[in-house]
Amino acid sequence: MAEMGYCVKCREKREITGAQQVTMKNGRPAVKGKCGVCGTGMYKILSKK
Repeated sequence: MAEMGYCVKCREKREITGAQQVTMKNGRPAVKGKCGVCGTGMYKILSKK
């Protein structure tokens, strides 16, 4: 299943293309990628579990 996130440019939930899991500075996991429609960078913050 593809990751979904909120695109601030499209103002809708969109599929994150090129998604890769990263760890933010504060230690929280996140998914980083681009919007499948407009190409804007997207982040989705995940739970600590």
